[in-house]
Amino acid sequence: MIKSMTGFGSAKGQSGKLLISVEVKSVNNRHFDCAVKLPRMFVFMEEALKSIAASSISRGKIDIFVYIDSSNADDIEVKVNHSLAEEYISALREIARENNLGGEINVTDLTRYPDILQATKREVDTKRLEADIGEILSKALSGFNQMRASEGEKLRADISSRLEEIERLTELVEKASPKTVADYREKLEARMKEVLQATDIDEARILTEAAIFADRVAVNEETVRLRSHVNQVRELLLKSEPVGRKIDFFAQEFNREANTIGSKCNDTQMSRVVVDLKAEIEKIREQAQNVE
Repeated sequence: MIKSMTGFGSAKGQSGKLLISVEVKSVNNRHFDCAVKLPRMFVFMEEALKSIAASSISRGKIDIFVYIDSSNADDIEVKVNHSLAEEYISALREIARENNLGGEINVTDLTRYPDILQATKREVDTKRLEADIGEILSKALSGFNQMRASEGEKLRADISSRLEEIERLTELVEKASPKTVADYREKLEARMKEVLQATDIDEARILTEAAIFADRVAVNEETVRLRSHVNQVRELLLKSEPVGRKIDFFAQEFNREANTIGSKCNDTQMSRVVVDLKAEIEKIREQAQNVE
């Protein structure tokens, strides 16, 4: 089934003790345009996350927001400089020996000396983090696509109802076309009688003029194409692949046939039908802008 281009999805997870939240949202766009918002130190993952999004989205303006909470992470590591500690111990013992000083060297006193203990930020396993964020993004995209499919079903129902109305209006055009020719013949015969002031009119001439007019206003080719376009769009609505551009193309073709019919008709009733026909086509064109 078709999907809408607008949607929202979110997911949460962890990478080690890092808490990760991912949100995906999109709006209409003619092409695929993806922006990823990441903490500055993790921007190197941007292209990988765009690639994951592109695997399930063909077009639309997509924004991906990645939030990383490290408040619970034990990312501080304390290291002991053993060689420096040994040097300090050796120096203290030498001072005590040469100056006949007593006392013990304890750990608390030793740690007061600079650089014995060093606190550093633990390195992040970037490959693991990238894989974990990618997995959470995939979960967010699953919910995102479910929402788009739900919206797509509403679009499919609306477009289908428009197609039914186009078929109904096409049938009215087909029924009105012969009547238009008959009315023209009556008007032509009346005008000829008025001009010639006679009741003896050349029937062959009237038939010829009526045939020429009928050929000029014939809309059977246009109505056949309209019905064909309707069937093709119905088939598109059943596909799971992106079809928004194709539906938009058929909306243009619908409009082309409606304009041709409008240019051929010189009947008020037929003109109203064409106006209604073009209104339905415009609604399909508008909805096609929402279809992926």
